[in-house]
Amino acid sequence: MKIGVVSDTHMPKMGKQLPRALREGLLGVDLILHAGDWQTLAVYEWLAKIAPVEGVAGNVDGEEIVEKFGRKKVISVGSFQIGLVHGDGKGKSTEQRARAAFLEESVDVIVFGHSHIPLVREEGGVLLFNPGSPTDKRKQPRFSYGLITVEESSIRAEHVFYDDKN
Repeated sequence: MKIGVVSDTHMPKMGKQLPRALREGLLGVDLILHAGDWQTLAVYEWLAKIAPVEGVAGNVDGEEIVEKFGRKKVISVGSFQIGLVHGDGKGKSTEQRARAAFLEESVDVIVFGHSHIPLVREEGGVLLFNPGSPTDKRKQPRFSYGLITVEESSIRAEHVFYDDKN
């Protein structure tokens, strides 16, 4: 199974449509995860035309998005549990807050956003994954999203980077 991973789309502020590189790169995925800061449900509608979408709300999302998605969830994919959270809050780093959100749950992967900084690393047997942002790279050199590949006994995450957000 292939999962597309997106966060921090910040639309329409950071773009009127999903970047072509993202739209084309997500073709053929089985599921899309969005780790918050959608800003509009139009993003959900655009992504849902590509594949089923699961997501959480971020700190800039309105009540409509919070009600639709909630702020945190665990998704079962095959034999794996994926924790999904935005990662905003006070104190600690975004990565530390994301990790802390799932201290009471047994997850194999934690997908988060908020910082717009792409990250993939393992800590204590848990894969931590931030896809970066496909529309708002901030100080990062390139725009990005992620792909998670789930096989029977393994799960891995990778980034896809690109330069043009149109």
